[in-house]
Amino acid sequence: MKISAIAIFLTIVLSVYGLTNWYIYSRTSPLLEGSSILKISIRILFWIIILAYPIARITERFINNDIIVFFVKIGSFWMGAMLYLFLIFFIVDIFRLINYSIPVIGILDYKSNPANKELIAKVVYVVTMVVLIVATINARNPRINHQSLIVNKQINEKLRIATVSDIHLGTLISHRSLKQLVNKLNEQNPDIVLFAGDVFDEDISHVINNGLGNYFTQIKAPLGVFAIPGNHEYFGGVEHKLQYLKDHGVQVLRDSTILINGKFYIIGRDDRSNTRRKSVSELIEGTNTSKTLILLDHQPFDLAQSAQNGIDLQISGHTHHGQLWPFNYITNAIYEVSSGYKKIGDTHVVVSNGFGTWGPPMRLGNRPEILVIDLVNNQ
Repeated sequence: MKISAIAIFLTIVLSVYGLTNWYIYSRTSPLLEGSSILKISIRILFWIIILAYPIARITERFINNDIIVFFVKIGSFWMGAMLYLFLIFFIVDIFRLINYSIPVIGILDYKSNPANKELIAKVVYVVTMVVLIVATINARNPRINHQSLIVNKQINEKLRIATVSDIHLGTLISHRSLKQLVNKLNEQNPDIVLFAGDVFDEDISHVINNGLGNYFTQIKAPLGVFAIPGNHEYFGGVEHKLQYLKDHGVQVLRDSTILINGKFYIIGRDDRSNTRRKSVSELIEGTNTSKTLILLDHQPFDLAQSAQNGIDLQISGHTHHGQLWPFNYITNAIYEVSSGYKKIGDTHVVVSNGFGTWGPPMRLGNRPEILVIDLVNNQ
């Protein structure tokens, strides 16, 4: 049953991917027509780029070398280009359809002037290139998102929590990004550091082979560094990924609770990928609920559970807030909180945009971030 579901899912995804790229190719064809060696070479290169991502992602599970890494990167950038080329060409086609009935925009009349078709294609590619450059720069420059929250329980004079979700360490998010992350974390002088899931991408051979785990040992937080699994930890096997974190000084909370300094609890919930994970009520059994309860739950579903069980602060990620516009409209529709802060009863809920990216190394319509939460009490 599980294998058949995966096969159906892959068939749908690859079909959509193939049809989308065929549509883009058909609209790009005015730039590719011709029998010269250059034009033929460009057409071949076009399809190599299109096929790079799915083939390289599958191949990297068995072979991991610089060639595969190169094709993963090329294919990932194409994923972003594919989105905006499709959207812009589709918008152009809508205006062409309107213009066919009400001819007011001459440049969209391809019949009277076939050269316009090539001109429009060039304009679409230039606009897309500008969008991709902006999105790439944005993804490489995370912000520090400060939140100051009041809890109704005794905690400390002030507890500073640095939280990161969705790093997606792997082929694309590597040395530069992780070094940048650790430096920025340490600059915040946190009391404790919490990773809210998806530390890794699907395959971690690149992480292991390049010793990226050593960066985790450089994090300075007197009360410790903790992590929970996200859904991507489950892709390709969860156990060895969590063990890798443990081997590099990160304490993993997987449906478990820990009391810190006798003052507050960190409750780490396993990801929804584990259908047998504990409920929030099960996780707080045996805790002293007069103390501050901080819940890490990667995917921000069923937020009312936290409020009903007296959680003071829930930290989640997963959504990327869509990562690339206009997907934020979808995440806003799916999640009660796609990004940012909401108070439900006495429970503070904070959902991070995430630090890294999945697929295209780009963000548009949101910023990558590190959350710095100062918890203070009103007692």
